[in-house]
Amino acid sequence: MRMEERLVTISCLIITSILGLLLLIIAHTAFQWRIRNIRTKAIAKYPKKRTPISPHTWTTLHSSSSSSFLLGRTLNCSVCFRSIPMSFIHYCTICGASAHKACSSNSHNDCKSVSMNIGNGSNNNDYVTLTHQWALRWRSHKDETCLYCEETCNSNGGSFPVWCCLWCQRLVHIECHGRRRRRRRRSMCDLGAFRRMIVSPLCVREIILEKKDECGGGVVSSIITHEIASSVCGSIRNQSKKCRNEEEEEEEDDGSIRKYQKYELMSGDLGGEARPLLVFINKKSGAQSGDSLRLRLNVLLNPLQVFELSSKEGPEVGLQVFKKVPHLRVLVCGGDGTVGWVLNAIEKQDFECPPPVAILPAGTGNDLSRVLSWGSGLSSVEKQGGLTTFLDHIQNAAVTMLDRWKVTISNPQGNLIQLVKFMNNYLGIGCDAKVALEIHNQREENPHKFYNQFMNKVLYAREGAKGIIDRTFADFPWEIRLEVDGIEIEVPEDAEGIVVANMGSYMGGVDLWQNEDEDDYDTFEPQSMQDRVLEVVSISGTWHLGKLQVGLSRAQRLAQGKQIKIQLFASFPVQIDGEPWFQQPCTLSITHHNQAFMLKRAAEEPIGHASAIITEVLESAETNQVINASQKRALLQEMALRLS
Repeated sequence: MRMEERLVTISCLIITSILGLLLLIIAHTAFQWRIRNIRTKAIAKYPKKRTPISPHTWTTLHSSSSSSFLLGRTLNCSVCFRSIPMSFIHYCTICGASAHKACSSNSHNDCKSVSMNIGNGSNNNDYVTLTHQWALRWRSHKDETCLYCEETCNSNGGSFPVWCCLWCQRLVHIECHGRRRRRRRRSMCDLGAFRRMIVSPLCVREIILEKKDECGGGVVSSIITHEIASSVCGSIRNQSKKCRNEEEEEEEDDGSIRKYQKYELMSGDLGGEARPLLVFINKKSGAQSGDSLRLRLNVLLNPLQVFELSSKEGPEVGLQVFKKVPHLRVLVCGGDGTVGWVLNAIEKQDFECPPPVAILPAGTGNDLSRVLSWGSGLSSVEKQGGLTTFLDHIQNAAVTMLDRWKVTISNPQGNLIQLVKFMNNYLGIGCDAKVALEIHNQREENPHKFYNQFMNKVLYAREGAKGIIDRTFADFPWEIRLEVDGIEIEVPEDAEGIVVANMGSYMGGVDLWQNEDEDDYDTFEPQSMQDRVLEVVSISGTWHLGKLQVGLSRAQRLAQGKQIKIQLFASFPVQIDGEPWFQQPCTLSITHHNQAFMLKRAAEEPIGHASAIITEVLESAETNQVINASQKRALLQEMALRLS
């Protein structure tokens, strides 16, 4: 009997505990529901009329690159406040807000307002000072605190909405915001940690014009000086207005008058401390993370600063818009080929002092990014603190110089120019270029296979292994003639390729010249990307190339010089900075073209900080009219050479 009584007692205790736990869960859920209702009512009372009207640009989550940004966040609908399953997300490409597909059409027009100046060319400002532009967000980081009460914005009981400023990214509790609003106190926004590189919406004037409809769908396709319209204007306009059905478009094709928006950048209002950042993104580079990068940069900067590169719209568009902006800096999100594309465009703009260029490594090899200490890829950027830390490094970066080389391709006799290209990193002929060409062709045919940098390198290794079996370039030394500074250089008999290098990183971080190994090569000088000298090495096939990439071998040094001439007596694959093609017999002449201004991440040692400080001093001197742009350019070049 005692055993039965004990079992009954234990059973009663278990049942009582379960019931008590259920009651606690119900009470906690009811409390959360009550709090949520209170906050929902508080949110509903917020006067939306104070927020500049900017409709969201909703799009469906359809790619892993875009979801990588949203997966790190608590996904709740910004309209109904309920959670959203990943398969039914609409998100705004400008401010990053998320919503159910059914709710997005009923959303408030509280997207990031890229312009707070409206007029027809007048100087009358609608906003004298910038106030916070609050939008509803859910945050999951425990270290984020309220701007007003300085308490954490997260609740141990679950995820609750908070107000987030779309410019400075600061957070405010719903209750704190309501109390401050009742006191009729407006808080000024200082643009946050990146205030120096953000173009304030007060410096962008929105111009409403009337013009005959010449562009289908109401999206202006071209950008003229100081007018930002094409991709950006299309992005900030309501999706429902942009995507009309065919019948409506046919009715408007009769020459009807349509209003559309343009934006004028007033660079004189930026201030002397501003260091605006112009961003170029190549979606096709490397792991193809362009959608995610663009969304994240739109959230952190003014969306008018972010341009997407395409075959139809190159860097010239953004550079023309920002040409008169003082102390401009450029960020290129892409690989080495994209960097070269932007540098060519900067040169054509004929800046008195060209803007320095930083690199967010989104390509496959990212050799120039490695040399400038920006990282080996997007994964390395995330490991070092993510995009916010990366932007902070740009603010404190030092200016350095990069030699740029002109490659003239002429007929075998060398007297008829066929093509002119520009080189920043390296030029390869033979086995290495063959591997690059095979990968390039595969990327063009199946771009979906190149979804991350690791898989890209696996494909490179696979293509390289094919060349081990068949020695395609066994006759290479007898089908090429190498001349450096007017002296013919003998190509080794085991060579299956040569590389002309400008810097110490090749095909994903391989150091071909190896400056530290000076004992056996005391006749050669150390390699530098700003000494106006090129280095030439030979590679003994794809097996040798593979050993180079894992550090088990080194390339054979052939020569150093300022003028390189290469004659090809047979057809060979050639690559310049990772961009390959198949070249017929010709003569390649490589000469120094100019030097480009680049931004290098400031090193921890004193010389790195010294470079950054001197760069800032020179820019301040130009602002105060102590020196002009040409003098600043000369001093920056001299500083970079002396501190390198």
